[in-house]
Amino acid sequence: MKPLTNSVALAALAMAILGGAGAGAHMPYVLPTAFDVGKGDHVTVESSFAEDAFVPEVAMRDAPFHLLGPDGARGDVGPVTYLRDLSIFEADLKQDGTYRITTGQRAGRKGTMYREGEKWVVRGEGGGAVPAGAKLVEVQSMTLADAYVTRGRPTQAALTPTGAALEIQAVTHPNSISAGAAASFVLLFDGKPLADADVTLFRSAGVHDGRKVAAQTKSDSAGRFTLKPDDAGTYLILVRHRGAAPAGAETPWRSYTYTLAFDAA
Repeated sequence: MKPLTNSVALAALAMAILGGAGAGAHMPYVLPTAFDVGKGDHVTVESSFAEDAFVPEVAMRDAPFHLLGPDGARGDVGPVTYLRDLSIFEADLKQDGTYRITTGQRAGRKGTMYREGEKWVVRGEGGGAVPAGAKLVEVQSMTLADAYVTRGRPTQAALTPTGAALEIQAVTHPNSISAGAAASFVLLFDGKPLADADVTLFRSAGVHDGRKVAAQTKSDSAGRFTLKPDDAGTYLILVRHRGAAPAGAETPWRSYTYTLAFDAA
């Protein structure tokens, strides 16, 4: 895909992030050089917005990149280098266990949307005009991307949900996912199960073999869902949700996008 380098393209990217959950919409990601570092003491991470999983297009700026350590405590990452297409930083892994590498919750651009039946539609989505009588409301994009990295043996503390906004709680440890085996997750919004939400699993290898989407499913009434990566390789789970913003937010509504990267052995 042609790089998004001008203001028109960036506006289109913002609309795509605010927009629907289909395979054509852009999504954030973080990708470490390794998900299991053995006895390594650091990992290098790239982050970007992309239409195809792990194919960087626009560097993620202004994101509060950080990590959660094996004890669940927040830690800093190294200085971030911003390129046109991606952002790069290092994270030190000072003790054994599992770390959450994250963009942190990033507030993005604002737009407007309207209700169409049971669905929220962002203005300009699909190129159609706003229906007569539709009430426009302001909405802001919120993006969060996570990945889990383990030094030594996997641990659980970094997997604890934050209880804020849209996130996935991994039931199957992300660094223990195997090709051909089902992995279990719970989708949460503000710490509570989010039911009947669309979940898409992308394959990094899909850029080359034409099978970009590995699976599509929905969360059940308890927010639970399972995914089975058929092949070894790197995958990205994508979920989107639109809902009312918390009190004091810049807009009354928000469009949330969450991704979780993992490697299936």
